Amino acid sequence: MINDIFNEVSEILKHIMENSSVPRNIRRAADESNTILSNEDEDETVRASAVILILDEISNDPNIPIHARTLIWEILSKLESIKAN
Repeated sequence: MINDIFNEVSEILKHIMENSSVPRNIRRAADESNTILSNEDEDETVRASAVILILDEISNDPNIPIHARTLIWEILSKLESIKAN
């Protein structure tokens, strides 16, 4: 189940990274988040928490397009469900 969530989140992050209308710093944070999620040596809740920290910070960036902010909120919601379990 957690791997399914990570796979969904990874796909959304890839979509953000490939979107040229998203500022470079946001795409870089999405790439970094994707790398953290794919590190299977780390505990799942630690990976989720690390990505939540990164994405929560960039979700407040005033330069982020609305569609990207909505995707980041969706990711945060999915990852919060992992931390809650």
